[in-house]
Amino acid sequence: MKILILGVNGFIGHHLINRILAEKKDWTVYGMDLGSDRLGNALHDPRFHFVEGDIGINKEWIELQIKKCDVVIPLVAIATPKMYVEDPIAVYNLDFEMNVNIIKQCVKYHKRVVFPSTSEVYGACSDPEFKEDESYLVVGPIQKERWIYSCCKQLMDRVIYGYGTRGHLEFTLFRPFNWVGPRLDSLYAAKEGSSRVVTQFIAELLMRRPINLVDGGMQKRCFTYVDDGISALMKILENKNDVCKNQIINIGNPNNECSVKELADILKELFMKHPDHINDPSYSEIVDVSADNYYGKGYQDIYTRKPSIEKAKKLLQWEPKIGMEESMRLTLNSFLEENKDISI
Repeated sequence: MKILILGVNGFIGHHLINRILAEKKDWTVYGMDLGSDRLGNALHDPRFHFVEGDIGINKEWIELQIKKCDVVIPLVAIATPKMYVEDPIAVYNLDFEMNVNIIKQCVKYHKRVVFPSTSEVYGACSDPEFKEDESYLVVGPIQKERWIYSCCKQLMDRVIYGYGTRGHLEFTLFRPFNWVGPRLDSLYAAKEGSSRVVTQFIAELLMRRPINLVDGGMQKRCFTYVDDGISALMKILENKNDVCKNQIINIGNPNNECSVKELADILKELFMKHPDHINDPSYSEIVDVSADNYYGKGYQDIYTRKPSIEKAKKLLQWEPKIGMEESMRLTLNSFLEENKDISI
């Protein structure tokens, strides 16, 4: 199988390429991204062909790879809440406009697409567990600009579904629920306040800055360790007996549900027990902050986001294995190791 991964240096992309190269000796991967700092030894594997480039610029190269590959995985997106409020047009341009151009190329050559949807598409759905084919997708008013990401991804889902169910391409949409693990975000992104919540909290602990709980941290999320998520994604790529054809599949861990406040407490406790920090003279305070002060007036939050994974269990014979505390311990230890020699 020949696979094209756009955004291969991102969080999901680099974990996926490492798994493919380790387990699938007869698969070849073509990858593009703006950088290669997360790719490591994968760059030296003859089955991986990497080009440093931009999906908005290197269109001829992308079309050539789409033409010759069996599966296309477009992982390029802005997926950090701070950006949804600060630059919604940039989110729209990348997450919808540039990605829909990739899908049109896949339609042109009748290629299979494995596309990352998001748990964000469910928005403020009131269901106790979100079901791919039943739950309503509920978003807030226009002036709450945080919904731009959700809307872009939902429209991508609908466009892909429309093309796919009319025979123009084969697709699988997968919806990650808060995947965490090594190299989730950089320290630089965390310093700027634009990383995702887990790495933001770890970075605050490392820099001895306060951990900010937006509106008290009552929001609940279900955290999924990346190894579990990649295992599901590999099964989608294998797609034995066409079980994933034209399907939408949640990939999350409903057993790892906790509030953002509980998350802060878990990470602080793990940090205080870490061998490099057990004797630190002081530790970050956990403080409350309003959403307006932290994100700006265009922000609005969701208080529950729990996946039903019955479909993943049935179609993929998959379920997550790594618990909440172990997921956070592995993510924390990796982040601290990566930034061991960096001046804070």
